Amino acid sequence: MSRSSPNASRRAAVAPFMAMDVLRDAKRLEAEGRRIVHMELGEPGAPAPRLVREAAAAALQSGALGYGEAAGDLALRRRIARHYADYYGVALAPERVLVTTGSSGAFVLAFLSVFDAGACIGLANPGYPAYPNILHALGLDFSALDIGEETGFTLTAAAVEATHRQRRLDGLLIMSPANPTGSIIAPDELRKICAFCEDAGVALISDEIYHRLEYGPRAETALAFSENAVVVSSFSKYYAMTGWRLGWAIAPERLLRATERLQQSLSICAPTISQQAALKAFDATEELEAIKEGYARNRALLLESLPRLGLAKFAPPDGAFYIYADVSHLTQDSATFCARLLHEAGVAATPGVDFDRTRGKGTLRLSYAGPEAEVALGLERISAWVAKQP
Repeated sequence: MSRSSPNASRRAAVAPFMAMDVLRDAKRLEAEGRRIVHMELGEPGAPAPRLVREAAAAALQSGALGYGEAAGDLALRRRIARHYADYYGVALAPERVLVTTGSSGAFVLAFLSVFDAGACIGLANPGYPAYPNILHALGLDFSALDIGEETGFTLTAAAVEATHRQRRLDGLLIMSPANPTGSIIAPDELRKICAFCEDAGVALISDEIYHRLEYGPRAETALAFSENAVVVSSFSKYYAMTGWRLGWAIAPERLLRATERLQQSLSICAPTISQQAALKAFDATEELEAIKEGYARNRALLLESLPRLGLAKFAPPDGAFYIYADVSHLTQDSATFCARLLHEAGVAATPGVDFDRTRGKGTLRLSYAGPEAEVALGLERISAWVAKQP
């Protein structure tokens, strides 16, 4: 007797990560011979720094690439802690650092170690689409905190408090600089958010993966205002190491053993070769700042050119490498709009509904993390295509 194949679980019924769907469709067009400009993913166009690549090559030659400690290589944890002292002026015990499989692995560990099933976590909207998907898959709930022009597309302590009064929040997840907007929470407002969470008993998780990618005032770490915050960061963005799948979490002492136990069973350890190579990432500042200067030039080009195309409304792109633009005068179906832009103009962009299921119907996100020539070509194609629209 044959048995039917099992159905997918309810927890697997998450919304698609549309940026990845756009990438998939773009790759299929490239396989057919089309020349596609990629502005859909938040992926640095430059390779990892030379020092990192050389360290990885040396690690391969050594052959010593077995399992590491679940919490991460101690030398790397010490180096991350030193970074917080040097860059932020925050003293940090290396034992509070957990090295993870990208920031994604850090979020899973943070959510599982801090919240029980059914807990409600506040999320900014628009926001990174994987957040609600991960929460759903883990049996957690969320409340969306709508943000917009009135606050510069950033969360405020007042908005968090108002949401908490309507429905008690067990946790709050913030991101600064943010995806998709690039907006940065000002230090004084971040201090107020941290203080409210402390007073209200709301667990705070701060996503800081775009730190050091700012084009004005610097983003502050939540650790400057709260010892109880869980901070997540990554080598993917500023350090240009997306495919190396390496990130870290900084947790208060009471959570250290819990996160380590979870890591032991969920992934054993972060990739050994990536950890050995990442030690050199903190010594590659000159090369990394040169890469960032390329982003700044791309950003300046878009800020100058987009208004001439009629795309004059967008969130303040203070950090990261995104423009979150209002295209509501052109469409109320951003998914179809971006599909047409891809197939007709050869430019891959992410529809706003990936980040905001309702208001995102009239927005899209453009990534300017790619090479300067690619961003310029993408802009030319968008300009020509928009000019043809009725």
